[in-house]
Amino acid sequence: MSRRAPFVPDGVPVLSRGRHRSPRKGACFMEMASFLAGERWSDHPSCTHPVLATLARCVNDMLDETHRQRLVTMIPEVVGLNPDDPRVATALVLTAARAALPISAEERQNVMALAILNAEGVLAEQDGRSPGQLSEASRKALTSSPAAERWARIHLARMGFNAAAVRPPMAAKVVALAVDGIARACVDDPEDRLVTLLRDGIDVVAAFAPLAPTPVAWVSPEPTSAPRAADPTTDRQARTVAR
Repeated sequence: MSRRAPFVPDGVPVLSRGRHRSPRKGACFMEMASFLAGERWSDHPSCTHPVLATLARCVNDMLDETHRQRLVTMIPEVVGLNPDDPRVATALVLTAARAALPISAEERQNVMALAILNAEGVLAEQDGRSPGQLSEASRKALTSSPAAERWARIHLARMGFNAAAVRPPMAAKVVALAVDGIARACVDDPEDRLVTLLRDGIDVVAAFAPLAPTPVAWVSPEPTSAPRAADPTTDRQARTVAR
């Protein structure tokens, strides 16, 4: 697999792992999002849905220096991407757990299978549908780990669906576990899978957002200059997410 560094346009920041006290110390994905949004420098800005922000932080930190730079062009897309639809967190749990289940270590697979089945059931209730019918993407993921699916179904039969598990605080924990499972998986391309997962996560959240942020131009984040807020006023075209 090629390790050649991807092309990064002039003026675009070089991302690094972890939290940084100021731009002089470096920047992670969500810190740059906070700057572009005109918010206080932080890796927990309010401009982005909290579960999507967790996904971005975890992917940022799990990638190596070369692959991390592939995330840069996605940063403006998360500025202003914070729809209040309660289904967003559920959809992100499904997206992350489906990606992680087929390749995660055995001890992690039970959690991912349970997350998928529970999220499908809760999402059916949120959509006003009868629970029990799985999407094609979830069926495919569960088929890859029949023992984990069996364990998860037995657990759900005893405990029932848990709506609290797909609310943002718990959903963020599931997403973080999924990212960790992918990063540690015995596969040839964990970095590519993590980049794809963040891409898919952004697209999933965007499908719930009625407006898109105005495209943001890159400006070097000088610590002494006051950032200017983005103006999310452009109409978003409806996106169909195949599931």
